[in-house]
Amino acid sequence: MKKMISLSFFLTALTVAPASAQVSQEVLDSISTPNEVETSIGTLKFLDGAPLPATAEKVYDYLDTTRAMDTFLKGMPGASLKALIDGAHSLGAVEANEVMIFDKLMGPESLFLTGNSSTVYCIPDLDLKRDGPTVVEVPDGLLGAANDAWFRYINNLPTAGKYLYLPPGYDGAIPDGFAVYRPRTYRIWVFLRSSVKDGDVQAAASLCTENVKVYPLSKFKDQPEMKFVSATGKAFNTIHPNNSKFYHHLDEIIQYEPLGIIDAETRGLFASVGIEKGKEFAPDARMQKILAEGVALGNAASRSVVWYPRSGKNMKGVRVYPDTDSAWIMAYTARNVFFNGEDGRTMNTDARVMFHYPYTAVTPAMAAPREGTGSDYAIAYVDSEKQPFDGSKTYQLTIPADPPVGNFWAVTVYDPQTRSMLQTEQASPTVGGNTEGLRKNDDGSYTVYFSPEAPQGNENNWVQTVPGKSWFVILRMYSPLKPWIDQSWRPGEVELVK
Repeated sequence: MKKMISLSFFLTALTVAPASAQVSQEVLDSISTPNEVETSIGTLKFLDGAPLPATAEKVYDYLDTTRAMDTFLKGMPGASLKALIDGAHSLGAVEANEVMIFDKLMGPESLFLTGNSSTVYCIPDLDLKRDGPTVVEVPDGLLGAANDAWFRYINNLPTAGKYLYLPPGYDGAIPDGFAVYRPRTYRIWVFLRSSVKDGDVQAAASLCTENVKVYPLSKFKDQPEMKFVSATGKAFNTIHPNNSKFYHHLDEIIQYEPLGIIDAETRGLFASVGIEKGKEFAPDARMQKILAEGVALGNAASRSVVWYPRSGKNMKGVRVYPDTDSAWIMAYTARNVFFNGEDGRTMNTDARVMFHYPYTAVTPAMAAPREGTGSDYAIAYVDSEKQPFDGSKTYQLTIPADPPVGNFWAVTVYDPQTRSMLQTEQASPTVGGNTEGLRKNDDGSYTVYFSPEAPQGNENNWVQTVPGKSWFVILRMYSPLKPWIDQSWRPGEVELVK
């Protein structure tokens, strides 16, 4: 009995006694919220940690705006690919056997992310939801790749063959004689490029029109006649919106494609701004305003990443010549087409934006140069002083003697607004190894000029620019040779002529 009384007294004492061990003030401060907190969005007010209604409203506006911005950045790959397909469909290339082709090369009137006027593009697109398993037949001699509806790499089409794409969830019979792929999406974009040799554009186009076939597998024995829709000289758009229409554009993808097109985390992000599979996307007045600001911030962030990549941080592999202060950069940071970092498991979202905002066609074949085949690129968004280009001024670029290419080199100028070829009085904003009358300097080098008016005597070495507009430039090396790959040969910087 005495033991029970003693135990009861002990427990009671523990209950009523003050705590003998207090945490430090430093710890309390670290987990507490002051009544007023100064932030970039203003003063946030609390009552002993409880947010006042006006503060909660302000924070939700900020949270929704950042989510809208992130939706733009993360939704960009899918939005870009959809715009490419929509553009082809606007010309009448809708069914599997209807294929858009730039049979007489691409011109600046077509809005197409950093396309060129030096090679023939042949671009089928597939709809596995509509047609079921679909076949693409190609000959030897084309550079080709297939990307899914989220602009992810599926496969190259490097040699002649029949490439069969199966819809998500397909469990039917698979015949022999095909290279078989199982993409995660219904829509597939196939990019085929035919190189122009000795200036023979018609031969490059014929390689496509006489050999490329696209048809549903169900029509293998009764294939529809191919119809190639010429896009040359056509003014049409293949670029996703950079205003609040972007979110409606993105919603169409989410509604059409299977749930697994993106992961659960990204689906949750999109749902937080109202884009969710099986539900109507109908933002109210408040959300419309927030989406407009979110896309404006996302667009500004994208342009900042592209023009001024943080090569000292997460974009270390973006510079072509990291041992110098050169402005030349590459499209694929560290030549990684999966944007998944050095360990192959850590997504670099800036690297993904760096590619998808100005470029198209995801394939390792266009990322890692191979001697004597394919192509490689260097891009300059700023001049040698790291300033944006001014279309009213004169710049020059030196291409040293003996450019190391098995085919040809070309310099093309682009409009920073559309990221498409710059529209000027010239038929094409390109100068290069195939340019007739290109003037060579005494030491074998070439000087390319960029200005509103042609320098006297250098008209064939000149790309016209537009006062009041900026521009950027891409140097393409077709079939690059060893001196380009080992960097013993390097182009000059684009310099302002003072």
